[in-house]
Amino acid sequence: MKKKLSLILIACLILALGLVAGCGGDNDKQEAGTPDKTPATKLVVGVIGEPHTEMLKMVKPKLAEEGVDLVIKDFTDYSQLNPALKDGQIDANFFQHIPYLEDFNAETNSDLVWTVKIHTEPMRIYSKKIDKLDKLPDKAKVGIPNDPSNSGRALAVLQSAGLIKLKEGAGVTATTRDIIENPKKLDIKMADAATLPRVLEDADICCINTNYALDAKLDPMGALFVEPGDSPFANVLVVRPEDKDDPSIAKLGKALQSDEIAKYLQENYPACVLAF
Repeated sequence: MKKKLSLILIACLILALGLVAGCGGDNDKQEAGTPDKTPATKLVVGVIGEPHTEMLKMVKPKLAEEGVDLVIKDFTDYSQLNPALKDGQIDANFFQHIPYLEDFNAETNSDLVWTVKIHTEPMRIYSKKIDKLDKLPDKAKVGIPNDPSNSGRALAVLQSAGLIKLKEGAGVTATTRDIIENPKKLDIKMADAATLPRVLEDADICCINTNYALDAKLDPMGALFVEPGDSPFANVLVVRPEDKDDPSIAKLGKALQSDEIAKYLQENYPACVLAF
């Protein structure tokens, strides 16, 4: 009888241990199967003006789903953006074209790199005094940007419009010294690119970047002349060289080249041309 009772007790004990072990196994499996929440990677991107700011706002929710906390830092002067990136104040910037980046690197002994092309914003000739370029008077006042790459770009636009002729091979780094023909004796003055919409009040015509024209509520479709479509001035995402292959940068680049962004630009900024 005692032996039988002992066997029963042992069997109950084994069963109880089995139940406990079974419950413990389920808990362990559930915990193992619950992924740890990885903190989002913070990515600070410097930007200036439209449509760049709005484009970043559009991709921010998608990047959050992919573990990237996009922080958009607005600047008012584009000469500040590359130094801020170089010094580590931001992780990337989105505002410039490749010739501007190349000029900055050459002038400051920097090695910033671009990762993806997004869109081109053709430079245009605007006026508040005439409605056609053939009405431009002799000795007219002409405003162009004062930074090297954009001043050369503006001179190329003036040449394409038939207003001046540049020395052969002057390229995107052309200066006013490269002008070999100026039949209307245009008075070409340089000013900070951001101020050119205001300069337009006094000048006869100005060559203005699209982002600054949009900020000033100028109508790109009402410009007197548009930069030809073979322009090398695609806007790019720029980073420090050590971050070129960073996964969060790759995710941002992919998001900026998405169908959603393409559709947004085509519907809201027909003045822009896709570069991807």
